[in-house]
Amino acid sequence: MLRIRTTRPVLAAVALTVSLTACTAQAASGPGGTGPAADGSKAPPAKVTVVDPAAGAPVTVTATGGTISEVKVVDADGGSLAGRAAAGGTRWVSDRKAAPGTTYTVEVTSRTADGKESTTRSSFETAEADKVNKLTLAPGKNTTVGIAHPVSIVFDLPVTKKADVEKQLKVTTSNATEGSWGWVKDYSGRDRVDWRPRTYWKPGTKVTLEADLNGTDSGGGWFVRDYRTGFTIGAAQIVKVDLDRHKLTLDKEGRTVRTIPVSGGTPGGDKRSWRGTAVLMAKEGTINMNSETVGLGDAYDKMVDYSMRLTWSGMYAHAAPWNAAYFGNANKSSGCIGMSDANAAAFYGAVNVGDPFEITGKDTKGTVAEGNGYGAWNLSWEQWKKKSAVR
Repeated sequence: MLRIRTTRPVLAAVALTVSLTACTAQAASGPGGTGPAADGSKAPPAKVTVVDPAAGAPVTVTATGGTISEVKVVDADGGSLAGRAAAGGTRWVSDRKAAPGTTYTVEVTSRTADGKESTTRSSFETAEADKVNKLTLAPGKNTTVGIAHPVSIVFDLPVTKKADVEKQLKVTTSNATEGSWGWVKDYSGRDRVDWRPRTYWKPGTKVTLEADLNGTDSGGGWFVRDYRTGFTIGAAQIVKVDLDRHKLTLDKEGRTVRTIPVSGGTPGGDKRSWRGTAVLMAKEGTINMNSETVGLGDAYDKMVDYSMRLTWSGMYAHAAPWNAAYFGNANKSSGCIGMSDANAAAFYGAVNVGDPFEITGKDTKGTVAEGNGYGAWNLSWEQWKKKSAVR
């Protein structure tokens, strides 16, 4: 067994050449056996070359004086790299790229023109990654979410090779839903890519993400594993918030099932609410809300019940009993959508993470941005598709 170890990523591939002989212990005889050729001499076996790639490149096998019958490329954990033959069977290339910091064993079965089969084994090891990129997926695996929740991936390290990464991401749905990836800057400042349907999801849709990233260079670091997740779309629920009329309605399957008087953000300054479509990101229950964390000085610092996060910048729907005098007739909050304890409790139990909040109002501080929560719905379909790195 020939092993080549490298201590850092290399720019050029190293060729491992193994010539097979009929007496090789690992060789297997084929239909032609291992006897002499027609002229009485022993026919030479095929010459097999395994190209030992740097991380991020496919494994390549070539054969001279014969063709490749089968190739097995297996890592130390039992994972395999599938591939396909080309050039009339004299060349084989793996579909996946070699991952960094991984030892691979390669077994090649080749055949000469007279039917003689031989097998050889070799191994190679790729260099460790200088930096490893990781990611966070949403929604969670095996969850049920509302009709507006995108597939969302936030990366720990920068992604400068966006097209290379996006090509390794595959979304499959149970009903051929049309959608597109789009790159945004997350509110945290990190790179993020979301897959948004053209229109809201159809209830009952099953969604699967296959992120075959192992061996992919993001430009800011290597991926050293693949990721899988899947979720289901729940009921068709839409929350409509009319800030001018100080009213919230919950529509389910096209029918209004709840109407709630609310108070939105105070007009004329930084305490105004956002408009556009926000998506319910999380139901956080009772939490401490401190205005200083969202740049509003010491306006408030209190425990708040039935908190439902709509943006990373701090807009929630929640119980606000201290604002009871304004429900249904004035906007006097610090940017959130407040309601009574009783209405908040019932509403909290009825909505799902992923439900869209369609917010309208004349005096707001702008439209929810794509990276401030899940604001992709505030772009037209054509605008969103242009955010894909793959054309």
